[in-house]
Amino acid sequence: MSWGWRPYVPVAQRRANAARKIAKMTKGGRAASPINLQGRAISTTFWGKAWCDNLESYSDYSNRLPRGRTYVRNGSVVDLQITEGKVSALVSGSELYKIEIEIKPLNPASWTRVQTECAGKIDSLIELLQGRLSAGVMERVTRPENGLFPKPSEISMSCSCPDWAGMCKHVAASLYGVGARLDQKPDLLFLLRGVDPAELISKAFTAQAIEQTGSADDRATIGETELADVFGIELDTPSTVAQTRTLPAGKTSKPLKPLARAKPAKKPAKKLARKAKAPKKTGLRRPAGQS
Repeated sequence: MSWGWRPYVPVAQRRANAARKIAKMTKGGRAASPINLQGRAISTTFWGKAWCDNLESYSDYSNRLPRGRTYVRNGSVVDLQITEGKVSALVSGSELYKIEIEIKPLNPASWTRVQTECAGKIDSLIELLQGRLSAGVMERVTRPENGLFPKPSEISMSCSCPDWAGMCKHVAASLYGVGARLDQKPDLLFLLRGVDPAELISKAFTAQAIEQTGSADDRATIGETELADVFGIELDTPSTVAQTRTLPAGKTSKPLKPLARAKPAKKPAKKLARKAKAPKKTGLRRPAGQS
């Protein structure tokens, strides 16, 4: 009895067939972006590993995932594109199969919670600006129940292969390919779920700015107090300067007249002229008897 399975095609032949089709597509203006692994590990960074771990938590698809790992490791994912809410891939099998995976955008309420819980963490802000995240924020963002990773109910998938299963090995290989791609571009996870990572930076920066403003006011108050203690003086504060003297009843304060600027004394012009004509005394005395 025949179940209609197609004859086995060696991996080398699959790659050759796929290469010819990809070359034809490239001439038509579409550049392929294959998944090429270095070694057996599908992913090596926190982002990629967390994606693959989340994928393997889908118990409904556990029997399909091993074949998907094999396909992505032997280079069968010859093209993988990630856009907002969508993963498109070409996987080499008996033929070159086309995969479409649609992922619902992250629930706005969930995204708000993520932003709130990540806000105000200075180290997280610095690492975000450097393209990295602290362990605490990474754990929050990748939390299975309400993080950025999609649940099985948020994923719809299709493949042009004849396999009737919801997740065939080609789809599984494509999903593992996403984990490998996140190693290189973790920001694609935000794009895939339809959220902007800059909003995490904005929330954290706002909280940091508020905290730093309060700290600056405290530092100014402490600095004035310490200065007064060191020099033994009292510093006038704006409230002290604004206070007025208490005057007796019936009297009002008068504005103080500005102090007159001191002018240098001038000598009379006649005295200066006489002094200029008078001969200068040499300090020598005449001998006695001479007139």
